[in-house]
Amino acid sequence: MLELVSAIVIIVLCLVAFAVIHSVTASLPFKRMVVKALGSRVETFYLPVYSLIAVVTILPIVYLLYVNPGRILYIVSSPWRWVMVAGQLLASLAAPMAFRDSPQRFKLHLQLSKPETPGSEPLNIRGIFRWIRDPFLFSGLVIIWLTPFMTVNLLIVYIITSIYFYIGSVHVEKRLVSQFGDEYLEYQKRVHRFIPFIKGHY
Repeated sequence: MLELVSAIVIIVLCLVAFAVIHSVTASLPFKRMVVKALGSRVETFYLPVYSLIAVVTILPIVYLLYVNPGRILYIVSSPWRWVMVAGQLLASLAAPMAFRDSPQRFKLHLQLSKPETPGSEPLNIRGIFRWIRDPFLFSGLVIIWLTPFMTVNLLIVYIITSIYFYIGSVHVEKRLVSQFGDEYLEYQKRVHRFIPFIKGHY
């Protein structure tokens, strides 16, 4: 029992460390500091480095779950297992579609811009963003909760991760309101944050 509690505590601490690092490097103050220190050339490597840091900091959690998954809660049998996996595969397409359909959201100099200032760009809603405001939140929640098996430690990780995903989405939306102004506020009313094809809300 003590060993199980210790494993859970370590996993939670690793999750907290990941969340702190990920949140700090995603924040506008940190990005402004990096741009001020390194200049405009940071644009080309910030997103790849940010993504690499996210992967590296999540690897210890994956390893801990692998060596100590905890008690099995359920395993979904076929054919429903493959239905869930198919759902995960479909949801995994949301992120690359988001990068394709709205590249201006991910450019560092545009994230730091204000509406109607030199160099700013319009919201330009297209593709997957016509159906859902946060494809990353949607795909993340679908992928983790359609896992066709569940253990105690995995459930704890998924609950904490889901909460963090939602908090992160709120943070991103505040940045997008800062970047696009009233245009984004109107968009929020039309399109839901993470449930496709229904009317939005804040």
